[in-house]
Amino acid sequence: MSVLVVGISHNSAPVSLLERVALDADGVSKLIHDASASEHVTEATVISTCNRVEIYTEVDRFHGSVEELSRLLVEHAGESTESMLPHLYVHYDDGAVSHLFQVAAGLDSMAVGEAQILGQTREALRLGQEMGTVGSALNLLFQQALRVGKRSRAETDIDRVAPSLVSAALERSEAAIGPVAGKRVLVVGAGAMAGLATATVSRLEPAEVTVVNRTVGRVERLVTEYGVRAGAMGDLAVEIARADILISCTGATGVLVTRDMLLTTRPDARPLSVIDLALPHDVEPAVGDLPGVTLIGLADLAEVLQDSDAGREVSDVRSIVTQEVTAFLAARRQAQVTPTVVALRSMATSVVDAEMSRLVGRLPDLDESARLEILHTVRRVADKLLHEPTVRVKELSNEQGAVSYAAALAELFALDPEAVVAVTRPEGLT
Repeated sequence: MSVLVVGISHNSAPVSLLERVALDADGVSKLIHDASASEHVTEATVISTCNRVEIYTEVDRFHGSVEELSRLLVEHAGESTESMLPHLYVHYDDGAVSHLFQVAAGLDSMAVGEAQILGQTREALRLGQEMGTVGSALNLLFQQALRVGKRSRAETDIDRVAPSLVSAALERSEAAIGPVAGKRVLVVGAGAMAGLATATVSRLEPAEVTVVNRTVGRVERLVTEYGVRAGAMGDLAVEIARADILISCTGATGVLVTRDMLLTTRPDARPLSVIDLALPHDVEPAVGDLPGVTLIGLADLAEVLQDSDAGREVSDVRSIVTQEVTAFLAARRQAQVTPTVVALRSMATSVVDAEMSRLVGRLPDLDESARLEILHTVRRVADKLLHEPTVRVKELSNEQGAVSYAAALAELFALDPEAVVAVTRPEGLT
């Protein structure tokens, strides 16, 4: 059995598509139910946020499961197969473990380090448990992912990385056109990063902050929370003409702000700072060549952040995730070997007991003291013969590769497959 993840997120699809595929509570429950009912799926749950929908499953085969889960995701999103499939991604087995740990640690978020994803991961586990679709495999995986997320935030300041990105961009902007105070700021987008940018500039005493987004609901939340002004996406060019600072982070398919748009709306070449925090970029690179325009993109900030505390926090969290993934996979591989080792020792005990019974039958006058001494000696011999193979198979199980040492051990000693399965079977089940 292996873990399989099929999903879509801000890393693989434009925000416009993510907005259409977002699921409500009933939609999430139905997707979990349908995924768990798939032929090769034994456990299932879903992480659903405004920036991702991911199905986590325990499966007994890869290919049929990928096709079925991809189909379910497309159907529940109400989109066409052609529009969805290019944006879906798949993580399998070790890769699925690594992906979930990165998600829980905040490394895969649009606003790196944001803490909300930890609660959303916990909710996915709770819902799967409540529906009875999460068993021992996903329970163990998600519990460990939550621990990794907590450890990352306890041992580092990863939650300060996204604010550092915005702050670094505004510092560069200030060097070009002066401080935010007294200026008109236009924020394009209303996701996690845009919300963070809105919160940051709102504290810097701007003359006005306007937020433009395709979906009005998200803008209304920012209007209520920060007292900003809402603008219409259809009036983007007009809003740009009024702005002194433009911050864009939508994740749209193509560029939203072009060189021609600025030439048309700002013919006087009044100073404008353009901060593009989107990936892929929202702003045409040629915008930076226009008189009076300062373009600041993620590439410009990468070197600054790499040498900053924020860059070190990301690096530290990546190290934590790598350590935790390695430890989890090693423990899982050893756990997979344990039933075979137990079955082997059980078989050895049965052989010893059978031979002792035969010996007692042939030597009825054997006194109890001698019988116990012989039994102890034979068991010690069996233990010594089995010690090295069982220790080595546990050590070898930690090595990467296609070889199943547990299967090899079972084959060499002709272990009954049912005896191995019985070790992992819950008590009372037959």
